[in-house]
Amino acid sequence: MPTLTSATARVHIAAHGAELTSFVNLATGLEYVWPADPAQWARHAPLLFPIVGKLPEDTYLHNGQTYKLSQHGFARDQEFQLIHEEADNLVFQLMHSAASQEVYPFEFELRVSYTLRGSVLTVGWHVRNPAAADQDLLFSIGAHPAFNCPLGSEGGQFADYAFHFDHPVTLQRHLLRGGLRTGEMAPVLNQQATLPLSYELFADDALVFDHFDFTRITLQKTDKTGPFVRMQFDGFPYLGLWTKGPGANFVCIEPWQGVASPVGPPQELRDKEGIMTLAPSQMFDCNYTIEIG
Repeated sequence: MPTLTSATARVHIAAHGAELTSFVNLATGLEYVWPADPAQWARHAPLLFPIVGKLPEDTYLHNGQTYKLSQHGFARDQEFQLIHEEADNLVFQLMHSAASQEVYPFEFELRVSYTLRGSVLTVGWHVRNPAAADQDLLFSIGAHPAFNCPLGSEGGQFADYAFHFDHPVTLQRHLLRGGLRTGEMAPVLNQQATLPLSYELFADDALVFDHFDFTRITLQKTDKTGPFVRMQFDGFPYLGLWTKGPGANFVCIEPWQGVASPVGPPQELRDKEGIMTLAPSQMFDCNYTIEIG
């Protein structure tokens, strides 16, 4: 499995889904990435492409045609090609195929890069439209990394942890029904810098936010002691926080460039909130970081 190693950390990336599968602190031996235990949730850190979230009836419309596309798209279940490998950098690529165009009638080139510097992993996304003139590429993209919680055998319980923000924040979540946005909102925090974890917090599915005023979040014990995971995601308009349910030993921090569809009938893909449009030969680039400590 492709591996990146620094003086302080080691990272494994699977070609299947270009998925982060391990992030280990070499000094302590502590694993931060959820091991994809199928008894709870059988993924580590799936890449969401070409949509983020769910579609009504797993269906969308494009140019008068109806297409089926399951939640979060298909990239997470595809084999990527490793096209560049250095000691501190890996680049994977996925391109359109006859099979992909049956459910998603677009040409695309998707590259995912991983760069390890010390204990900070930078994940880059590079989407290009290789199509001929007048064939726009419509897409969304998002991250879904799952982290062990508690962090290590001595890390306490799930409820001992919290999400920490750099400053007091006020947050309202989008309410979901069947994975789709209802249009209703509910308060989560009011000028607080810490969101304590509990399974009850996720009883109504993921916490989905937009229009937030922070770009960094830290998973650590509520008292800010012990190991931590910190994610930085400048320029991301949406964020999801999620765990499977009572007894799950992980939590996900999910910066997104798209979001689930609203409740209602299937809609034109072009009209879906969070869908981006690339003209032929145009490129979209963004990145986020994961820091362990």
